[in-house]
Amino acid sequence: MEETTTGHLRHTRDRADRASPVRGPAPAGHRAWWVAAVAALAIVVAGSFSTMPGILQSPLQQEFHWSRGTIGVASSVNMVLYGLTAPFAAALMDRFGIRRVVVAALTTVAAGSLLTTVMTASWQFTLFWGLLVGLGTGSMAMAFGATVTNRWFTTRRGLVTGILSSGSVFGQMVFLPALSWTIDHYDWRPALVTLALAALTVAPLVWLILRDHPADIGRSPYGSARFIPKPPPVTGVARRTLTVLRDSTRTAPFWLLAGLFAICGATTNGIMWTHFTPAAHDHGMAVTTASTLLAVIGIFNVVGTIASGWLTDRMDARRLLAVYFTVRGLLLVLLPMMMAATVNPAMMVFVVAFGLLDLATVPPVIALCRTFYGEDSAIVFGWVNAAHQIGAALSALLGGVARDTLGSYDLVWLVLGATCAGAALASLLIRTAQVAPDKTPTPLVREPRPTR
Repeated sequence: MEETTTGHLRHTRDRADRASPVRGPAPAGHRAWWVAAVAALAIVVAGSFSTMPGILQSPLQQEFHWSRGTIGVASSVNMVLYGLTAPFAAALMDRFGIRRVVVAALTTVAAGSLLTTVMTASWQFTLFWGLLVGLGTGSMAMAFGATVTNRWFTTRRGLVTGILSSGSVFGQMVFLPALSWTIDHYDWRPALVTLALAALTVAPLVWLILRDHPADIGRSPYGSARFIPKPPPVTGVARRTLTVLRDSTRTAPFWLLAGLFAICGATTNGIMWTHFTPAAHDHGMAVTTASTLLAVIGIFNVVGTIASGWLTDRMDARRLLAVYFTVRGLLLVLLPMMMAATVNPAMMVFVVAFGLLDLATVPPVIALCRTFYGEDSAIVFGWVNAAHQIGAALSALLGGVARDTLGSYDLVWLVLGATCAGAALASLLIRTAQVAPDKTPTPLVREPRPTR
């Protein structure tokens, strides 16, 4: 029987591991942290692009007279491609290397951003922002962070996952107030040029510092006493990506995780980063003030995601997800009662609590993918993240349609809060999920704490 690409990859790596000598642990000051730092910087820049649809709505409506639904089409295409690109990007990194893929992605988002400044029709917005920026940012999505973590770390994976996952929101936090101020005082085009220049500035740093594998510099992964040779490039990128998808879709955990993440996307960046600012503006709040609140959410998002990574190293990932979705659902249901023209204490409670929970789901989901799918976990997570973006895209599109139809976002918040309750229950079902006979998952175990 012909061996699949995925099976061949595992066989090659296992054979290389048996042939490699066991070496002592890497010396202090491991290069893995520098690799993680530059990866985080690329993710920060990519994350800054996701802030734009919300603050572009009013300027584009005023200049081109487009409806929110029309603008939402480009946002939805962007989010879908962001998700669908991730698993293929993870496989491309196995074929061509992390560094080449990330530099190409940064160049693509810069091109898309610059081309958007000269658009004259809504289809061009969909092409430049939806397609090009979606493809570029998708290549630097959370599957990129999972790939870096899996290759460069054997301990502290939850913590590093939390740090890298929070990078996208940190980018929103850093850029959003400045971009909103730029749009208010100048125009929306200089804001896009600023993003393009940021991407082009980071690309050389990625090329100089990022390395594809610890073996490139003769080191073992952080926390490992074994030197792991760099595996050969994997050909057949598309075939491998689709093979992993085919195998994983035969298992119940994949569908549960994909469903959870679709709800996660719908209730976070799909609605919040696209519609929170205009929803707050509907209640009389200034756009700059609402954008600043989103930036504050980003601040606490960084704290929450890193804390969630730390907790994931120590607690049951499934129970963490159930708690996160339950609290998030309650916050969304209560949000319409907190909206006002000015910032009030209730709104600040929402901002802090939602920020802590926004991306907190990522480390547990990546940990569960790693547990069930091993070496294929980065690609599997890429597909799970595609479900996240599909949920986000539907939320962005239908949220705009609901606002155009009903004149209010109130029903949207209630429906999304109810879906979070369903996600909380589904999180607990992963405990008894059965997999296909040919795909037995590894038992759920916690990673051992490093010895002192």
